[in-house]
Amino acid sequence: MFFRNLTLFRFPTSLDLSDLEQQLGECALKPVGPLELSSRGFVSPFGHHGEALSHAMHDALWVTVGGEDKLLPGAVVNDLLQKKLAAIEEQEGRKPGGRTRKRLKDELVTELLPRAFVRPVRSDALLDTSLGVIAVDTSSRKNAESVVSEIRRALGSFPALPINAEVAPRAILTGWIAGDPLPEGLSLGDECELRDPTDTGAVVKVQRMELSGDEIAKHLESGKQATRLALVLDDHVSFVIGEDLVVRKFKLLDGAVDQLESTERDDVAAELDARFALMAGEFKRLFNVLEKAFRLSKADA
Repeated sequence: MFFRNLTLFRFPTSLDLSDLEQQLGECALKPVGPLELSSRGFVSPFGHHGEALSHAMHDALWVTVGGEDKLLPGAVVNDLLQKKLAAIEEQEGRKPGGRTRKRLKDELVTELLPRAFVRPVRSDALLDTSLGVIAVDTSSRKNAESVVSEIRRALGSFPALPINAEVAPRAILTGWIAGDPLPEGLSLGDECELRDPTDTGAVVKVQRMELSGDEIAKHLESGKQATRLALVLDDHVSFVIGEDLVVRKFKLLDGAVDQLESTERDDVAAELDARFALMAGEFKRLFNVLEKAFRLSKADA
C-alpha cells in the first residue's frame, strides 16, 4: 500500500484530532444514489480487512477517502440525443431549439443514470501530527485539494495550505545538478527535466542518465534550469521532486523494505500496519530533509 506520489499541505501542529474517528464516521462513504453522478466519503484504510476509518501509528494517521463514480460516457448521451432530435425534426419539420436540446439531454441523463456502471475510487492520505503535514497519494493538485476538502468537511475546520518554499525550488534543483552540495543523505538519481526560462520554452527530459555528465552540463551552460529532479535518500527512498514541490515516483528501496521482510506477520491487517509504519517513518525522514533544503514555511508561523 505504499504511496506513489505525495502532494503536501501544512496544518497547525496544535490541531486537535482526538475525535477524528467519530468525525470521520459522520462523513462515511454512502452508496451513490440512483440519480447521482458520484459520492464521496471516508472508508477504512484497510479496505475490506478493517472497520476503523483511521489508523494511527505514533505521530502518523492514515485516512482514506473513498468514492463511487457513475460511468456515463458523453458519446453515448450525445448519440441518443441526436437520434431524438432527428426524430423531432422529421416529425415537426423544424430543428429543435436550445431549450429543447437541454431538456432532452437532462431527461436522457436522468433515464440512464440508474443503469450506469459504478466505478469505485479511493485516495489515501498520511497526516503527520508532529510535523503538521498531510501527504495525499496523488500528483494532481485538484485531487489532493478534494481530499483535503473532505477532511475539512468532517472536522468542521481544517486549516491546511499547500506547502510553500522560502527559496525558489528551481534554483535549488538546478544548483544540485550543477554541483552544489546536497543535504546529508541525499544523492542524485538518474532523471531530470530541464527548461529554458526564455520565451523559447525548450524542454529536455532525461531518464536513466548520469546527471553529473558533460551532456547535462552543456544544457545548464546554455541557461536551462531544473524543474524536476530524481533523488535518493540514504538508499532507502527514491523519488522525483518538481519545482511545484510535488513528490512523484516515491519508492521505498531494498534498504528500507528489507526491514519489512525480516518481520513475520500472521494476517493482512498486520501486514498493512507494518507497511504503513515503515512508510510513515521514511516519509518523516524525507520531509525533514526537504524542509531544511527548501526552507518550507510552517502553518503555525
